[in-house]
Amino acid sequence: MVNLTLLRRSFLCLPAAVLARKAAAWNVTDHGAKGDGSHLDTVALQSAIDACAAAGGGTVVFPAGRYLSGTLVLKSNVTLHLASGAVLVGSPKLADYPEMRSSPRSYVDNYTQRSLLFGDNLENVALEGKGAIDGQGASFPGPYLTRPFLVRILRSRNVQVSGITLRDSPMWVQHYLHCEGVSIHGITVVSNVNRNNDGIDIDSCERVRISDCDINSGDDAIVLKSTTRRRTKDVTISNCVLRSHCNALKLGTESNGGFENIAISNCTIYDTRLAGIAIETVDGGALEQVTVSGIQMDGVGAPIFARLGDRGRPHETGAPRPPAGILRNVILRDIQAMRAGPTGCAIAGIPGHPLEHVTLDNVRLEFESPGTPKYPRGGVPEFAEKYPEHSMFGILPAYGFYCRHARDLRLRNVTTAPAKGEQRPALVVEDVEGLDLTGSQLTKETAL
Repeated sequence: MVNLTLLRRSFLCLPAAVLARKAAAWNVTDHGAKGDGSHLDTVALQSAIDACAAAGGGTVVFPAGRYLSGTLVLKSNVTLHLASGAVLVGSPKLADYPEMRSSPRSYVDNYTQRSLLFGDNLENVALEGKGAIDGQGASFPGPYLTRPFLVRILRSRNVQVSGITLRDSPMWVQHYLHCEGVSIHGITVVSNVNRNNDGIDIDSCERVRISDCDINSGDDAIVLKSTTRRRTKDVTISNCVLRSHCNALKLGTESNGGFENIAISNCTIYDTRLAGIAIETVDGGALEQVTVSGIQMDGVGAPIFARLGDRGRPHETGAPRPPAGILRNVILRDIQAMRAGPTGCAIAGIPGHPLEHVTLDNVRLEFESPGTPKYPRGGVPEFAEKYPEHSMFGILPAYGFYCRHARDLRLRNVTTAPAKGEQRPALVVEDVEGLDLTGSQLTKETAL
C-alpha cells in the first residue's frame, strides 16, 4: 500500500527551485504564435523556448493549432508539450532551416546539417504530448543536403520523447548522436513520403531505452548506428510494432565505433520489404553482446540477415580507412516468421574475418515463394566491400540459411518450412567451423 503521507513529505522536501521549474509553463500563443498553419511562427515559438530556459526551465505548451515553423533550437531543462490537436508543421522552404553544424563530427554531416528541432549539448530535454510533428517531407524532393531531419539532438543527457506522433520527414525522422540517457516511449512514426525516412536513428549513444512504439517508415524503422569512433552501447528495445519499406530492426550500416550490450525483445514486424532483423558491421568496430528475442514477423523479405563485411568507410572525411571489424556473441532466440520472401537468410563473414559465437535458438521460419539461386553452391562472390543488404548475393543457394565464414555457429531448435515447389536445400554452409544443429528440423536435405 502506498504511503501518501511519505510521498507528500518527499515532495515537500524537494528544493523550491525544482518545484517551481516543474510547475512553470509557457504558452506559445502568449509569445505571439498564431497557430493558423499559414503564418510562420518560428520567432514566436523560439521566444517561448528561450524565455522558459532563461527562467531555469519548465514546459513550453503548444495548445491545439497548426504551428508553421522553421528550425527551433531546444534548450536544457525545457519540455515541449504538444497538446491534443497541436501540430508543429515544418516549413516547406529550405531557407527556413539554417545549417547547424554538429560538434561531434561524423559521416552524417555529409547527409544534412538541417533539422526542424535541433539540440546540442543539453541536459533534461523532452518532447511529449498527444500532438504531432509534421515535416511536410514531400516538399523536399532534392538530394541529401537539401532535406532536413525532423528531430536532431546531439551530445545531450537525459533526453525523453513520449506520446507524440512524428510524420512525413524530409530525411531521417529522428537522429540522436553522442547522447546519454535517451528514453523514447509510446510514440507513433508514420513517414513514407521521401527517401531515407528512417523511423529512429540511435548513433554512438549510451543508455538508451525504446519501448511501446508504433513505427511505419519508408526506410529502416529502428536502426542503431555508430558513425563516430564511439560505441553505441547499453540499449534496450521492446514492445514495438514495426513496418518498413527497408529493414525493421537494424544494427549498422555505419559501424565505426561498434555496438555492445544490445537487447531487443517482444516486437512485431509486418510488411517489411527487406530484412526483419539485420545485424551488420562493415565499417570496422566490434559488434558484440547482442540478444534479440521474442520477435514475430509476417511478410518480410528475409527474416534474418547477419553480415561482417569490409566496406571500410571512414567516420569522417579525411580519416583513415578502418579495418574489418568483429561480429561475435550474438543470440537470436524465440523468433517466428511467416510469409518470408524467396531470397533466404544470409549469415556471412568474409575470408579471414568470420562471425563468431552466433546462436539461433527456437526459430521457426515459413517461406511464401520458391526461388532459383543466382550463383551455384561454392560460387557466390564475396562482395566484401559491397553495401550490406539481405539481397546483396541475389537469391541464395539455400532457401533457409546460407552460412559462410563463421566459427562456433549454433542453429538449435531451428525449423524451416519451404514454399511449395522449392528445390533448394534448407541449409548451405561454407567455411564454417563448429556447426551445432541440435534439435533443428530442416525439411529438405541439408547440404554441407
